[in-house]
Amino acid sequence: MATVELRFSPLPEHVRTARLVAAAVARRSGVDEAVLDEVRLAVGEACSRAVGLHQAGGITAPVRVSLIEEEKQFSIEVGDEAPRAAAETPGAPDAADDLEAEGEDEMGLAVISGLVDDVEVTADADGGLIRMSWPTLPATLLP
Repeated sequence: MATVELRFSPLPEHVRTARLVAAAVARRSGVDEAVLDEVRLAVGEACSRAVGLHQAGGITAPVRVSLIEEEKQFSIEVGDEAPRAAAETPGAPDAADDLEAEGEDEMGLAVISGLVDDVEVTADADGGLIRMSWPTLPATLLP
C-alpha cells in the first residue's frame, strides 16, 4: 500500500496542483481512464472547500491531501482544520453570512457526492475530512 501526502497553504492557486497530482497518482494506481476527470473534479472541489473554510476562519495551517493506493481501491482524503460548532445560534450576528457560507458548503458536498460513489464526510471541533474512493483495475489489465 503506497501513500502520497500533500500539504499546501490554504490558497486557491494551489488547488490546481493538488488536482494534477491526484490524477497522476490515480492513473498510476490503476483507476480507470474514464474516471480520471471525475477524480480531478472531486479533488478540486474538496480542496477548494477546505481552502474556503480555512480562509473564512483565518486558519493558516495547511490543507492536507492523502492519496492512498490499496489493493483494490484508490482513496483520497482531504482534511482541513476548520472547527465545526455542534450548534450555531440562529439570529446571531453574521448569521446571514454563516447561512451563505453553509449553502456554498452544501453545494460543494453535493457536487462531490454526484462525482464519487464512495464518499464519507466527517467534521468535528478539530476540523473536517472528506474521504473518497474509486475501484482500481487489476494489474494484469493496466496498459
